[in-house]
Amino acid sequence: MSLPEPLRRRLGSFSRTVFTDSHRPAPQYRGHRADNEIVSSLPLQMSLYFNVYFFPFWWLSTVVMLHLKYLVLSDYYKFILVTIMILASLIEVIRLYLGYMGNLQEKVPELAGFWLLSLLLQLPIILFLLFNESLKTQPLERAVHIIFALFLTFQVIAAFVTLKRMVNRLATDFRLHEFSQLEGQPLPDFYCLDKEESAVSTAGRAPS
Repeated sequence: MSLPEPLRRRLGSFSRTVFTDSHRPAPQYRGHRADNEIVSSLPLQMSLYFNVYFFPFWWLSTVVMLHLKYLVLSDYYKFILVTIMILASLIEVIRLYLGYMGNLQEKVPELAGFWLLSLLLQLPIILFLLFNESLKTQPLERAVHIIFALFLTFQVIAAFVTLKRMVNRLATDFRLHEFSQLEGQPLPDFYCLDKEESAVSTAGRAPS
């Protein structure tokens, strides 16, 4: 299972625009970087691993607390909380999948999707649950929301750093590939003609 190709192209273009380091000097030869260099992030992968086990506990705690305080909430906040729980659950499954795929397999579009979901959707949702006093947040809820927010904050930072490394490596590989193609191309015709004329003139000046 992978992202649709149009979405992958858009995320790839977004990553090249945002994460490419334009001030980074281009390598002059292939020896500047090993071909098998690993750019995936071990801290990010460890965070995702623990996040996978923490999320069911967060979900269960939040659902139990919602059930206990449901009757004392206004209809407005009942609807908001139920909607948030559904959205947060769906987003988290997709987010963790993209994080695993993007980091382990070094796929820029997937990791960019993970970063965007973490920064623009999941983190604001958790902060809303944590700081909105009208939701009558209970101590257990506050504790699990704080841990979840810490996971998300660390993952946003780690994914940003990892994306920069991946995109810059891809840019380096592209430049090296172009350089290799230029080296393999034959000389233009006018260079060949100049060489032939030079050889003829040299032969004409040679003693008989």
